[in-house]
Amino acid sequence: MTDSTKASSAPALAEDSILLDPILHTGPKFYVTVAVLLSVIALGVCAYLTQYREGLGVTGLGRPVYWGFYITNFVFFIGISHAGTLISAILRIVGAEWRRTITRSAEVITVMVILFGVGNILVDLGRPDRMMNVIWHGRLGSPLLWDVCSITIYLTMSTTYLYLPLIPDIAILRDHTTKRRWLYRALALGWTGTPQQHRVLEFLIGVMAIVVIPVAISVHTVVSFVFAMTIQPMWHSAIFGPYFVVGAIFSGIAALICAMALIRWIYGLGEYLKDIHFNNLGLLLLVMCFAWFYFTGSEFLTTFYGSEPAHMTIFWMKVTGPYAPHFWTMVVTCFIIPVAILCNKRTRTILGTVIASVSVNIGMYLERFIIVVPSLSQPRLPHGGDIVYSPSWVEWSILAACFAAFTLMYVLFTKLFPIVSIWEVQEGREKSIAEVTERLKRYLPEPHTPAPKRQEAEVTP
Repeated sequence: MTDSTKASSAPALAEDSILLDPILHTGPKFYVTVAVLLSVIALGVCAYLTQYREGLGVTGLGRPVYWGFYITNFVFFIGISHAGTLISAILRIVGAEWRRTITRSAEVITVMVILFGVGNILVDLGRPDRMMNVIWHGRLGSPLLWDVCSITIYLTMSTTYLYLPLIPDIAILRDHTTKRRWLYRALALGWTGTPQQHRVLEFLIGVMAIVVIPVAISVHTVVSFVFAMTIQPMWHSAIFGPYFVVGAIFSGIAALICAMALIRWIYGLGEYLKDIHFNNLGLLLLVMCFAWFYFTGSEFLTTFYGSEPAHMTIFWMKVTGPYAPHFWTMVVTCFIIPVAILCNKRTRTILGTVIASVSVNIGMYLERFIIVVPSLSQPRLPHGGDIVYSPSWVEWSILAACFAAFTLMYVLFTKLFPIVSIWEVQEGREKSIAEVTERLKRYLPEPHTPAPKRQEAEVTP
């Protein structure tokens, strides 16, 4: 960066210096948080080592329920990963200016949470050393191979989509900090902030925003195919593709709201993550809440009217049977609580949207659980009685370790890079008013000034 560029960016950077505080200053609370998270992760590692040494018999899995918590975790984490890609990409494409302070926190969720979705598949394998067999000996007709391909592409594109907008902020860290300058120098790729570099960067971000949307939609559609392409009761359904996509966006928005609230509270970023951001995301959450309820109602209504015995067995297990507490808790937490909070402007506050989002995440985890487990507990072939799956301490410990590891990675990211995009905030201050004014001129008529009235000529008698 030239001296003139540094001088021109210094006042703007001074206004946003609070965004660099988590990177430049580390207090005792950080180390306490890391220690607590590492202890939970250590418990999960011990649980997995126990499972690896003694086999999957230490879990609640068995005949006929071969999938339980681990596959539920997989679907749940892959769903949350839609928070960053879809929300950020769509808001960029439509030019929503309020996106500037929230896109990065959303995109980080996408990249990190995918790793834990994939990780739970590996944990579920009794022989993880054979995990590459799905690639070496995979069949193109298998939805499992489709899943591997789509998630790999999604992870690659999401990482690129996160990295591109980071480059200008990495250059700011390179030029204005002394910590880890070697790292920032390498990652900045020689960024100096010239107009040509900005044009190229904006073009690449725009292309990625367009391309990543269909990829993100395809990922959770393919995840649903792992279930829907089988003939298991209440899985073999054409609605599963859009149903899973809607559920993914629903839980992703809720996860983003929770992450934003924690960032706002811990780092004191109330000036950047304002009430309007939570209000707008709360309205999006409300829309997706009704969309989710529509798909859920369609699924159960279709099953009920079809009255196929194998399907109805699973239906009643969910509605009135052993999984009824999970089902009705899901309905309350995914629909009744968020609608009651978000439909009222007085309760659609920061606290209200956070409570609704926590409720949604709980309910969406239960939704994935009652999709996976009840259908497996009642296979089409006779198996010798009803099976009610119950996870063991091993599965609970690994689940807790996944959440702790995700939180730890998110915290470490905020210690390396700004969690709010500095250059996009600065650009918004400089250009947004002119850009929005220009867009308004494109679709609103220009104001017309009335023409002056002609004075009638006086007629002489």
